Amino acid sequence: MKAIITVIGNDKPGIIYNVSKVLFEHTVNIQDISQTILQSYFTMMMLVDLTNMTTDFNALKSTLEQAGEKNGVSIRIQREEFFESMHNI
Repeated sequence: MKAIITVIGNDKPGIIYNVSKVLFEHTVNIQDISQTILQSYFTMMMLVDLTNMTTDFNALKSTLEQAGEKNGVSIRIQREEFFESMHNI
């Protein structure tokens, strides 16, 4: 199973590290990543593979949301099939 992760917030050092650290700790593989900074706003989108994930989806979602709150950014994860369904309507 794959998922899409989006991260939005004010730019500051360590955002990618903190998201990647959570994914590493749960054996989630990053397959593709795109990030940009618009003036002082950081935006990032990741395609991740959850096949070998060591936790369940809702626990990963909660951990990412907590990491986002701690770092002052919004982190959202959606299963790939839901993400595609939402953008094909």
